[in-house]
Amino acid sequence: MQKKNKWILGLSLFLISFVLFPKVASAAELTDSLSGLSKVFENGAGETSQVVQLFLLTTALSIAPTFLVLTTSFTRIIIVLSFVRSSLGTQQNPPNLVLIGIALFLSLFIMQPVYTEVMTDAITPYINEEISGQEAFESAAQPIKKFMYKQTRDEDIQLFLDISETDEPTVIDDLPLNIAIPAFIISELRTAFSIGFLIFIPFLVIDIVVASILMSMGMFMLSPVMISLPFKLLLFVLVDGWYLVVESLVTGFQ
Repeated sequence: MQKKNKWILGLSLFLISFVLFPKVASAAELTDSLSGLSKVFENGAGETSQVVQLFLLTTALSIAPTFLVLTTSFTRIIIVLSFVRSSLGTQQNPPNLVLIGIALFLSLFIMQPVYTEVMTDAITPYINEEISGQEAFESAAQPIKKFMYKQTRDEDIQLFLDISETDEPTVIDDLPLNIAIPAFIISELRTAFSIGFLIFIPFLVIDIVVASILMSMGMFMLSPVMISLPFKLLLFVLVDGWYLVVESLVTGFQ
């Protein structure tokens, strides 16, 4: 039970550090800030420590979904899948629950090496009391920053460095998370919309052709969407669309 509590506290400290310390500019400052919190748990075995522990756990649980969505491949995947559904014009097919499930499991597949490294280098040693909470946080942040940096454009990173008036780091390890995360998010949005544009083109051509044929035949009262939908579905099935979409998404992160 004690190891389980330490694991929860470690995860809580890692997640809420972005909320409790939004102005932290370097790893050293973050370490000093987390050191103060660690002393609360080391020295306070009474009621106050339990209240703070409950607060940390509640805060971690509330921001964990947002943190996991915006620091993984989930954002790009769910947006691209939504574009696929919109381009097909199938309304709510596949349903939102199915798209979210696909995006979630694809994200777990893509992020497995990253989280394996986090577990090996940070969480497991912390549970075994081999490293401190500060060292666990720094070890856990490195694989995540490397993953985000690989998918982020230099222009986006420079944007937030200029806005925050932060000096450009010489190595990736010195890049603050409050810079890396928003830069990663807007890079993922740009990439997802670029993929969505390419997905829309073939289906848009089908819509234009069907609409032109119907107009030339004088069938103005017949909706072009009803006629083009079967052809779009047929095209998507013939080219094995889901295979191509998933393959491009997964390989895009490698």
